[in-house]
Amino acid sequence: MFEYIKGTLERVGPEYIVLENNGVGYQIFTANPFSFSKHQNKETIVYTYQHVREDILALYGFHSLEEKLLFIRLINVTGIGPKGALAILASGEPEQVINAIENEDESFLVKFPGVGKKTARQMILDLKGKLQDIVPDYFPNLFTADAMDQKEALSKALDEAILALKALGYSEKEVNKVLPSLKGENLSTDGYIKLALKKLLK
Repeated sequence: MFEYIKGTLERVGPEYIVLENNGVGYQIFTANPFSFSKHQNKETIVYTYQHVREDILALYGFHSLEEKLLFIRLINVTGIGPKGALAILASGEPEQVINAIENEDESFLVKFPGVGKKTARQMILDLKGKLQDIVPDYFPNLFTADAMDQKEALSKALDEAILALKALGYSEKEVNKVLPSLKGENLSTDGYIKLALKKLLK
């Protein structure tokens, strides 16, 4: 219902923050409320997700859209509720969680509070290969044609995309398999990553 709320941060507590907007104080549960402390008494934007059940109506808040999207994916995994998803986000960066899922790293996932081997395996089964729309935002294209000639920019963008794919756990062999089809495209780093993931996940 709410994509985000922009308002003044009035309170930071151990479980939630209070964001005031037009005279209304919104109680927003977050992974780490104290990480918002630097915005105390200042205007800020908090990305929100409204969770509705028969006995619960709660707002959950996040620093970034990436955190919010990962939270939504996590609560759709059997065995993980909102509190469990917040605990995972509080204990690790979204990129770390995504990498662990893509690499089927159960030993990393079971380190999160409330996540046992069964839940870790379920996370991998439900989410592997389905988080590519979140991942590219961690590998922004730092090179533009305005700063260098277009050919060099494309080369840099492709190099960055290759590094990003390897960081996600794809092997040299897998990357080389899709590389020829990437070289013929005129894309940004994000564009190359999305195209490569599309081909790799077929």
